[in-house]
Amino acid sequence: MFASPAYAQAAGAAGSSSGSTIFMLGQFVLIGVIFYFLLIRPQQKRAKEHRATIDAVKKNDVIVTAGGIVAKVVKVDETEVEVEIAPNVKIKIVKATIADVRTAGAGKPAND
Repeated sequence: MFASPAYAQAAGAAGSSSGSTIFMLGQFVLIGVIFYFLLIRPQQKRAKEHRATIDAVKKNDVIVTAGGIVAKVVKVDETEVEVEIAPNVKIKIVKATIADVRTAGAGKPAND
């Protein structure tokens, strides 16, 4: 008595497996497109803007490093930046560790 409805459902599902496979693939493609426009693309744009900001660092800019140090740029090299973290205390940092760049008049180092 219970076996006949189960066989009827299995037979109906077997006939539509091709259509459901295409539908399922379409859903995965749609999810991929949504992820690209909502997550991947904005992150790439933000990384590109950050890279351009770091490349535009110049003398007398105030920067914030990834470690949270606020410093004034004294000298800019190709891959390194010499910064002043306190009066007469200068250190060299790698450009990739710069988290934020402020223009010359936007802020001051904490120890000025």
